[in-house]
Amino acid sequence: MNKVILMGRLTRDPEVRYSQGAEPLAIARYTLAVDRRGRRDATGGDQTADFIQCVSFGRTAEFAEKYFKQGTKIAITGRIQTGSYTNKDGNKVYTTEVVVEEQEFAESKAAAGNGGGYQAADRPAPESASAEGFMSIPENMENDLPFK
Repeated sequence: MNKVILMGRLTRDPEVRYSQGAEPLAIARYTLAVDRRGRRDATGGDQTADFIQCVSFGRTAEFAEKYFKQGTKIAITGRIQTGSYTNKDGNKVYTTEVVVEEQEFAESKAAAGNGGGYQAADRPAPESASAEGFMSIPENMENDLPFK
């Protein structure tokens, strides 16, 4: 079984490219800084972290492009993929990355400092909730939802 679960912060905005062809496929690459639990650096200071290369495809990549920014704390599940190539100097380079299957935010918008995405002021007031307890979605936000 090849299953990975990680939680960390993006070291920079995702890099997204689209494949060539009749139906271009989004490919997002980003690095997660994942704290090593209970470990301190050699000076006894801050926790150390691992920097994990991640790649996602299709709608998962499009979601990352639209909503993920540097510093965003996310949780992902996926699988480890290894590979190799020969660089321009003729040396063989080995790669390891996580192919993302699922991804989600790992902290609230308020905890993240309210950076990126829509702002709390864009949300409808609670008194606009229907009798069933659901709020109506403002017309200007309907196209920004990550689901339909």
